[in-house]
Amino acid sequence: MRTVVNTLAAALAVLVVGLPLLGGALTLQIDNPAANPEALSKHAVLVARTTACVSPEKTSLTATAEALIDGQWRSIPLKLIPLSTPGTFAVVHEWPAEGAWAVKIVARNPDYKDYATGALVRFDAGSVEWASIKHYFHEPTKSEVTAMLDTRSGADRASLK
Repeated sequence: MRTVVNTLAAALAVLVVGLPLLGGALTLQIDNPAANPEALSKHAVLVARTTACVSPEKTSLTATAEALIDGQWRSIPLKLIPLSTPGTFAVVHEWPAEGAWAVKIVARNPDYKDYATGALVRFDAGSVEWASIKHYFHEPTKSEVTAMLDTRSGADRASLK
C-alpha cells in the first residue's frame, strides 16, 4: 500500500512540476479567405493565422509553393501579407496555375527553441483542395510534400472507378 501511495505521489509531483512547461503553445491555422474581406481585397487564396503564448511578436512565418514538374523539384518562396489582426497573413497565388502544387507554411518562434509547426495545402490546376490540408508539429518534410502531391483529389479518385 505504501509503495502505491509513494508511486502516485511521485507521479503527481512530476505532473505538477511539468505543467508549466506545457503552458504555452505555438499554433498555425489555415483559413479560407472568403470569410475575411481584408484578405479578399489582397487577392488571398489562403489565410495563415499564428498564435504564440510566449513572445508572439517573435513568431516568424514562411511559405513556399512546392511541386515536382518534369522530374525537377520546384520551390517558390511566397510573400506573406500581414493583415490588420496580429499574427494573421494573406497568402497570394504566386506560382504557375498548371499542375499540382503544395503550399508549405511554417511558423517558428525562438522562444520555443527547435519547435516548428507547419501545414501543407494542395492546389491542383490553380484551385485549393480544402480537404487536403494537413497540419504538422514540425516543418513538413520533402517526403511529406511529395506524398501530398502524389495524392489525387476526391474527384480524380471517383473518376478512376
